[in-house]
Amino acid sequence: MSNLKIGINGFGRIGRLVFRSTVKRDNVDVVAINDLLDVEHLAYLLEYDSVHGRFDGTVEIKDGNLVVNGKTVRITAERDPKNLKWDEVGADIVAECTGIFTTLETAQYHIDGGAKKVVISAPSKDAPMFVMGVNHKDVKASDTIVSNASCTTNCLAPLAKVLNDNFGIEEALMTTVHATTATQMTVDGPSKKDYRGGRSALLNIIPASTGAAKAVTKVIPELQGKLTGMAFRVPTADVSVVDLTARLEKETSYEEIKKAFKAAADGELKGILGYTDEAVVSQDFVGDARTSIFDAGAGIELNSKFFKLVSWYDNEAGYSNKLIDLAEYVHSL
Repeated sequence: MSNLKIGINGFGRIGRLVFRSTVKRDNVDVVAINDLLDVEHLAYLLEYDSVHGRFDGTVEIKDGNLVVNGKTVRITAERDPKNLKWDEVGADIVAECTGIFTTLETAQYHIDGGAKKVVISAPSKDAPMFVMGVNHKDVKASDTIVSNASCTTNCLAPLAKVLNDNFGIEEALMTTVHATTATQMTVDGPSKKDYRGGRSALLNIIPASTGAAKAVTKVIPELQGKLTGMAFRVPTADVSVVDLTARLEKETSYEEIKKAFKAAADGELKGILGYTDEAVVSQDFVGDARTSIFDAGAGIELNSKFFKLVSWYDNEAGYSNKLIDLAEYVHSL
């Protein structure tokens, strides 16, 4: 089979990390990027990254396009996706990374613009949501637009799946201690979403809402009504951690829970779910391509049915890698 050809709409944090994740794969090529920045600025942002370091390769500009490791990537600055002519560069799948075109109706603009299929890098109100290792095999060949859910959903869903499959979740609450993202403010300012969201990301721990737990019930329907959650935004640049506190249907022990997660991490969820019993901290997971790394040493047991589990994720690199995994799977159908 010929290489999967990806177009990227929106070259922000996720768009750039999606690009970086494709460079490590021999079977995927990025053929086009659409972003409103000029090409010199795009080249600079690709080459230098405060979190993930310098780009491991060559980045040049030629005739208004990027040339990365000798391969030409078409650059456009088009506001309307319908005008992107994705078919001219042979794009099989568009990674929709602007955070704007996240519904079936708006993502369809890429199809109208010549793309074959679209993977949205955000939760969607109406596009089917898939998490690798949890429900990605439910994708149908007829699905032209899919959502990769959120970075937190990609961490929480494998955690909830293993716990529910082995012991049954009666009810659970999730908290994600979440690194700062681009929508936050460096100094206090207004926020459309909620007043607290506009406070300085440098100085505060900020309580926030998250749709991650609700989205998990979309990918694991049997958890409907059993799981919800919230977030604390903290002043770190990358890597977040999920705390899942659950009451189980079956009596068990934390030792048995650890065994179940070790088996899943070494087996059916290898490359998606990780397992560590080392004395790790957040910085140890920068660049980790897995989306949920179970921390065996951090969890606690109150009694035989009530437990707290902890799992780490690079909310940029892990998520972006899984978006490309999902794109590859969609393309294979």
